[in-house]
Amino acid sequence: MHLDLERYRRIVVLTGAGISVASGLKPYRGPGGLWTEGGDATLATLDGFHADPDASWALFGPLRRAARDASPNPAHEALAALEHRCEGRVTVVTQNVDGLHQRAGSSDVIEIHGSVFRSRCADAACTQTVVDDDAYEGVVPRCPRCGGALRPDVVFFGEALPVDEEWAVKRALREVDLFLAVGTSGTVSPASSYARSAAYNEARTIYVNLEPMDPPNPYFQETHLGPAEDILPALLDG
Repeated sequence: MHLDLERYRRIVVLTGAGISVASGLKPYRGPGGLWTEGGDATLATLDGFHADPDASWALFGPLRRAARDASPNPAHEALAALEHRCEGRVTVVTQNVDGLHQRAGSSDVIEIHGSVFRSRCADAACTQTVVDDDAYEGVVPRCPRCGGALRPDVVFFGEALPVDEEWAVKRALREVDLFLAVGTSGTVSPASSYARSAAYNEARTIYVNLEPMDPPNPYFQETHLGPAEDILPALLDG
């Protein structure tokens, strides 16, 4: 089956780590997930970073290198083609920090969890941001402004979403009439509430993932189980 895309005025697609698995990147949860296989999630907290920035970069450095070396897969390409075909009507909201949507050709992308290809000063009083793709293996990068430790410019566990990105998502959801969640467990707040917001707006809501949501989210009307790189090109083939 495929969607009649001309019916919809505003399409919002939420993506999670599962969409990038076919590009060779690990998900965070579920089979083969970083946290499932024993990765130390405390290193992805602000307290964990301050306690041991070396260990934190030992986690994020390889993630940065893997994202740098990865290529977009057919799921990313299907969403880029969707944006091109439905000009001005598609917003991708991603929990991913790998930049693969932009490299596939999507331009209206809201990175709610930041980007692994940026670093920023861990000192809250300093606003320095650095854009690069160095894995910094074995070394903690230093802030060029104040000399403090740089941290990955991603949203650590327990941190709030960036204000501008959160506002952009709310604005998109106010107008949505087709909402898809792809490759995400649907359990991490606030992204876990987006389907409810879309349903309240009477949007069609579709869940695409390898596994069913547990527990089920009653705000999804449809579920398509399988690899995103197979399902999305078929579903969005206009």
